[in-house]
Amino acid sequence: MINNQNIAIEARLRGCRNVITLGVRPNFSDYSHKDADLIRNAKKIYYPTTFYADLFDAMGKKTFPGYHTYKCVQDKIKQTALFELLEIPHPRTRVFYGKRQKNGISDYFEFPFIGKIPRGSAMGRGVFLIKNPDDLLSYLDLTTVAYIQEYLPSDRDMRVVVIGNKIVHAYWRIAPNGEFRSNVAVGAKVSLDPVPQKALDLALCTAQQCRWDDVGIDIIKHNGKFYVLEANMKYGKEGFRLAGIDYTMLMETLIQNGEI
Repeated sequence: MINNQNIAIEARLRGCRNVITLGVRPNFSDYSHKDADLIRNAKKIYYPTTFYADLFDAMGKKTFPGYHTYKCVQDKIKQTALFELLEIPHPRTRVFYGKRQKNGISDYFEFPFIGKIPRGSAMGRGVFLIKNPDDLLSYLDLTTVAYIQEYLPSDRDMRVVVIGNKIVHAYWRIAPNGEFRSNVAVGAKVSLDPVPQKALDLALCTAQQCRWDDVGIDIIKHNGKFYVLEANMKYGKEGFRLAGIDYTMLMETLIQNGEI
C-alpha cells in the first residue's frame, strides 16, 4: 500500500501544514506501529537524517534531501575532494594526517592561512585565521586532522540557497569590523544587494554537479574570480527572514507543487 501523505523525520518542516513530522527515533522499533507503517509506505521521506538516509537509499525509497546531499553534511574533506574531482573553483586546500604530515604544512602554505575543524563544525565555529607558528600550534592542538586552506582576504561573501533544482534565495554576508569570517552567527550583516549572476550560476552548477538538492553554497569573489568556499546543508533561516521570505510557506508550496 502506497501512502500519499507527506512524511518527515527531522523537525525542519514541523510548521508545514501539508507534512506529518514524526520525529527522530534512533531505534526504529521505538516508532509506533502506525508511524512505522507510514514510513514504510510513504513514496518519499522528507529530512530523513543522515542515519536513515543511508537506510532508505538501501531499500530504494526516495528522500528529500536526497541521499547524495547527506553524504557531505558537515564534512569539509569530502566536499573538497568532490570540488577537485569536478573541477569546481575552490580555494587551494590540503588535508594533513598525523604528526609527520602536519609538520609539512609550512611546505605548502605561507602565513596567513585558514585552518578548519574538518568535520562537524558550522556557523563559523571551528574556523581559524592562522597568522604565525604559535597560531598553528594552537590550532593543531584542537584537531587530529588538519584542514588547511589558502586565505583569500575579503570582508564579505555570498550565500546562495538551492532547494530542489532552483535558487530560492541569495544574499551577501558582510563581516563585522576586525572579523575575517562572514557568518551571521558571528555578527555578520546580511545585505540584500543583488548577487552577481556569475555567482548564482556557479552555485547552481555546483549543487547540480554534486547532486545536492537542499544546500546553502558559500561563494567568495577574489581578484575578479568566484570561488566556492563550502556547502552548508544545515543553513540558517535569518537571511530568509530579513528578506521577508516565509520559509515554512515556501517549503509548503514547493512540496505542494511537487518540486521537492
